[in-house]
Amino acid sequence: MDSSGFSSFSSSLRSLYSICSDAAGVAGNVFAFALFVSPMPTFRRIIRNKSTEQFSGLPYIYSLLNCLICLWYGIPIITPGVTLVATVNSIGAVFQLTYIIIFTSYAEKANKVKMSALLLGVFVAFGIIMITSLTIPDPHVRQMFVGFLSAASLISMFASPLFIINLVIRTRSVEYMPFFLSLATFLTSTSFFAYGIFKDDPFIYVPNGIGGLLGFVQLALYTYYSRLSAKDSLTKPLVSST
Repeated sequence: MDSSGFSSFSSSLRSLYSICSDAAGVAGNVFAFALFVSPMPTFRRIIRNKSTEQFSGLPYIYSLLNCLICLWYGIPIITPGVTLVATVNSIGAVFQLTYIIIFTSYAEKANKVKMSALLLGVFVAFGIIMITSLTIPDPHVRQMFVGFLSAASLISMFASPLFIINLVIRTRSVEYMPFFLSLATFLTSTSFFAYGIFKDDPFIYVPNGIGGLLGFVQLALYTYYSRLSAKDSLTKPLVSST
């Protein structure tokens, strides 16, 4: 192969690599949207009943902070070339802020004050992160600083289903593990894991790799225990009749 042929082949390979990278990022955005809209039935109930009942607003506070940190990581001034990380987290931040506003509007007075204080704390914490990172002159160190924060935030978010996994194993029931939410988590994490691999960015592929693994575990448990429940429901009439 002459030099012009090799150059053409290399160019085609880079183009294909870029297409695969963008496809993984776009897929992650699409699957993440399913995650963002999943709390809507809960909020329709809150609006209908004009009460937050026993629901907690803390998951939306944590999710907002996570989205803001990861959004900041995806901004070109911090990490060039990972715009799709910024887009998905900007959409996520809007959803989480909307949920928090609705929740606070229908919460009792004590919870209103608590949620408002926590929301203020999120913006203060994010402001400190922004200002601190912008004072770091070295672009690589700046990226490392925000990257470690975003990775830690993501891993803590992905670790939250461990409670549900433990509950499923203990109760041998998938009642509290929604299948489509687990599937959306798995697909989103897997897509961004691939995106991070293509971008050679450990701050993207490490936490999302962990999230993908936990999502797979949830799906495996759902399959196993749903089949077990179906088998039990079939054998119970036989046992009771003898």
